[in-house]
Amino acid sequence: MRLLFALAVMVGPVFSSAALAQECPAPADVSAELEELFDQAQNAEDFREGQAASDAMWKVWLRAPDDAAQAVLDRGMAARGSFDFVEAYAQFTRLTEYCPDYAEGWNQRAYISFLREDYAAALTDLDRALELQPRHVAAQSGRGLTLMNLGRIAEARRQMLEAVGNNPWLSEKALLAKGAPLGLEGEDI
Repeated sequence: MRLLFALAVMVGPVFSSAALAQECPAPADVSAELEELFDQAQNAEDFREGQAASDAMWKVWLRAPDDAAQAVLDRGMAARGSFDFVEAYAQFTRLTEYCPDYAEGWNQRAYISFLREDYAAALTDLDRALELQPRHVAAQSGRGLTLMNLGRIAEARRQMLEAVGNNPWLSEKALLAKGAPLGLEGEDI
């Protein structure tokens, strides 16, 4: 009996991972919901309203396609929150393998790569996230920051302008100010 239990514990994750990869449903179409939130952000009259729209966007992005994906996302977020970037990266990799069409899995893995200063890997994952969800503001701003760290300032500026165009309440907007790293050409430090 103990041998069977030990075997099940060792082999179970292999089978469940393989089974999960075939069962992830397509992510819900959230484009109309996000479009409304972009409008709210762009028409917000103050920080409180703008932040409420931004927070609501995050709730949409962090809504995984099913309970299994949500559990993996939540474990990755918890690991990231405790600065266990190795475990967070492993969880987000599992999520991208299980749900390759879920943009937030790629965005979160990119963020871990960014924090680890692996900007090339971050950029690859951000590009995939944006293929899946072109107006994913967090991926857009993350891509702008990644490009900036790669020294690709003109591209970074364009990407950040696009992100801020979708959500003018992003804190990264400060990077576009006069004298800031992504400030308008001719106005850089």
